[in-house]
Amino acid sequence: MIRAYAKINLGLQILRKREDGYHEIETILHPVNICDEISFGRCDDIRVECDHPDVPTDSSNLCCRAAEILQQSLGIKSGVRIRLEKRIPVGAGLGGGSSDAAAVLKHLPRYWQVEVTSALVRELAVSLGTDVSYFLQPGTAKAMGRGEILEYFDFELPYWVVVVHPNVRVSTTWAYQNFRVNPPVKRVDLKKLLVENRTRPNVLVNRLRNDFEPVVFHAHELVMRAKEALYRGGADFALMSGSGSSIFGLFQDDVFAKDVIKLLQDPYQVFLTEPYFMPEDG
Repeated sequence: MIRAYAKINLGLQILRKREDGYHEIETILHPVNICDEISFGRCDDIRVECDHPDVPTDSSNLCCRAAEILQQSLGIKSGVRIRLEKRIPVGAGLGGGSSDAAAVLKHLPRYWQVEVTSALVRELAVSLGTDVSYFLQPGTAKAMGRGEILEYFDFELPYWVVVVHPNVRVSTTWAYQNFRVNPPVKRVDLKKLLVENRTRPNVLVNRLRNDFEPVVFHAHELVMRAKEALYRGGADFALMSGSGSSIFGLFQDDVFAKDVIKLLQDPYQVFLTEPYFMPEDG
């Protein structure tokens, strides 16, 4: 069984709209202990099965697309049945689909018993989506450009991380379409800010932001309420992940973290990650 872990965004800045229509961003990607599980089985063609009713199983599924472009790039005729057990919420800003696709790119060649270069895997990952290449290796990374330019760095998060999904799905495309870079906000060096103030959440509260929050909060009050609930429950810092809708809270006190989970687990989906968590490289 292959585990595909989720991520949170420790800050997200939208810097400008580029001439190609995409947005220039800067964000810090960090893993959390929420994962989908993937397994492979014999099949004449490429098929995806999933236990979540909202996940497509046709060629729009990133796992399916990852298998198809691998098959085409390697020039092989082997098929595969991909079984996906979905635990990462869908449309939640946690990178579940991208993580699943990266897991297929990394592990399917081994199942097919074929050699593939890491350079080709990275090239295919970028072609599938901006977040996919991040999940090819564990760790914390600064993402720039459209999100495809990655700079990994050593970083440990000394907090209990509570992730709350308020059962709202947010389209990344919609979030970008509704974002306006106006007025311009002073750019923050996210990596420097986090490294220097990792144990000073009061500084993070004042300086670390996600530029998508106003857009999403305006359209989905439940997401804003989830953030407020984390602070009321004792979070030292809370922020929306990605383009939403998940909110994560950082807790120095595990008692507060576990209490807020009990408080919010109905009706929300709530997940807990222990301090200093880092997935193993599969």
